[in-house]
Amino acid sequence: MASVGKRQQFDPVAAQVAAVYARALLGAAEKTGQTEEALEELDLLVEEVLDPYPQFEAVLVSDVIAAEEKLGILDRTLKGRIGNLLLNFLKVTAHHGRLGLLRAIRQAAHQLYDELRGRVAVQVATAAPLEDGLAGRLVERLREMTGGEPQLSQTVDPDLIGGVVLRIGDTLYDGSVAARLKQLRAQMIQRSVHEIQSRRDRFRSASGN
Repeated sequence: MASVGKRQQFDPVAAQVAAVYARALLGAAEKTGQTEEALEELDLLVEEVLDPYPQFEAVLVSDVIAAEEKLGILDRTLKGRIGNLLLNFLKVTAHHGRLGLLRAIRQAAHQLYDELRGRVAVQVATAAPLEDGLAGRLVERLREMTGGEPQLSQTVDPDLIGGVVLRIGDTLYDGSVAARLKQLRAQMIQRSVHEIQSRRDRFRSASGN
């Protein structure tokens, strides 16, 4: 999956709206066999137009500029540079005043595309870079776990003190040494608290007699 560009504060309502537009884009693209082309063009639009030219993006999302004028701007600047499918999609999005959601639409479209292709996004954090052999075995194991094709995103975090931390969707699998040490510490504290409580109860019982 491509990078989704600038990070924005998560807005659940905006995310739901973006998902609706993403499904519409993917639906139209799937029917014409232009899915990968449309996604690639959307990536380039964000990365090579909106990101480096924020003034242009400000015009597209402005509430002051009428939708009809934005349609003309899209035609003058993008016609012939992107496919008609994406251009028409942008016009529909502009007509409904949703061009400000393009990055969220892009992210949702990639996620939906991965789901349609059986791909599973997996974030992998390790204390040191994974060797090819270990990475291959991890992918095979993840295929068994998820029933899909894992798409690994790897990061290195020396604080993990060995082991692997996986995030698949909203589920976290923490197999790092640091996590085990933290769990052990919590268990030791719990046992100490339990022992102190038991002694206190015995003392109270003896005092009562």
